[in-house]
Amino acid sequence: MTLAQYAMMLIIGWQTYNIARDGGLGVAAASGQLALIGLLQFIPLFLLTPFSGWAADHFDRRNIARLTVLAQFGCAGTLAWLTWNDSLTLTALFAVAIVLGIVRAFNGPALSALAPNLVPKAILPNAIALSSIAWQVGMIVGPAIGGYTYAILPALPYFVAGGLFAVSLLALSLIGKVPQPARPQNQRPIHAMVEGLRYVVRNKMVLGAITLDLFAVFLAGATALFPVYARDILQVGETGLAQLAMAPAVGAALTALWFSFRPLRTNVGPKMLWAVALFGLATVIFGFSTFMPLSLAMLFIVGAADMFSVYIRQSLIQLHTPDDKRGRVSSVSLLTISASNEFGDFFSGSLAFLVGPVFAIVSGGIGAIVTVALWARIFPVLRTTRTFDPPDELLDTPPEEKLQEQMP
Repeated sequence: MTLAQYAMMLIIGWQTYNIARDGGLGVAAASGQLALIGLLQFIPLFLLTPFSGWAADHFDRRNIARLTVLAQFGCAGTLAWLTWNDSLTLTALFAVAIVLGIVRAFNGPALSALAPNLVPKAILPNAIALSSIAWQVGMIVGPAIGGYTYAILPALPYFVAGGLFAVSLLALSLIGKVPQPARPQNQRPIHAMVEGLRYVVRNKMVLGAITLDLFAVFLAGATALFPVYARDILQVGETGLAQLAMAPAVGAALTALWFSFRPLRTNVGPKMLWAVALFGLATVIFGFSTFMPLSLAMLFIVGAADMFSVYIRQSLIQLHTPDDKRGRVSSVSLLTISASNEFGDFFSGSLAFLVGPVFAIVSGGIGAIVTVALWARIFPVLRTTRTFDPPDELLDTPPEEKLQEQMP
């Protein structure tokens, strides 16, 4: 599924930018069209995420995942047909972006909450690392599939993505029945949603980890402007665009592979802060670069540092959250990730429209470094957390069992 998603998104951005440039828009104005792609994905995700988190805690998570893959299959087929007939427009690309935003709202919480039900808690950090490897491999190979197949035939990436979504649907169908968390009786959906958000706000560890990623990646996101760099700054075309998209994924995949064999066990909070700071610094250097090898090297570091922080953050969030709230907490986490990614793309594209792409990326990287310094003071628990172990009073003991334990 990840292969197909990243192949599609790379080409959607590339086609959006090229249609805008070939239609007579300048670099700044065309960058603004990329900003709209990010915004149109973020809005439905922002509106639906509270409901999708509630759905992940109340319905079969496997079925939710299957429906979202089916919707993505439909998007791939639509874009393949329009590209094949040379009738693709910005309006069609924007419409697909909205659908993909809706899909991501439900797909992320369901899959994130499903993972802890499939493996024992003791090896969950290892499972997250292995899952991240698969995800990062998709981020590496997906853009390669998109960029290089587009060079052969513009519609080919979407045909390939459709086939990959079909394989994903088959794989999800093979997952057996998994336990569902106990559902509170007579609890209204809106109350359940608020309860999940309230838990995030009250748990300073979870809140600090989630918002650190939100603001750092929101400010320092460079991926939305890859088409600008590939066409007008580095001048490397669609194959170079694929390499730019692959570079951070390679760094992330190697980092995840390392953690799958050598799980991190000590000083997890401080190391997460340093990783995000390195992420910001590498982004600054990439923004200034006009030399392709240097750009690729910095993006490799960006991906490695981001994976380092993701590994720590996701492990802390999953292990510090009760199972009956994981769907809703995962939805909040997804909302912040999308705010940092999709809405961050809108921010980067809009800033590039106003002040140019280079200043947009450089200033964002500096902003990420400043965010780390601020969060280290606002959330001191991030500086003092040494291991992944949750507090003793957490997590998975059902309320009725806790009551029995307290009885004489």
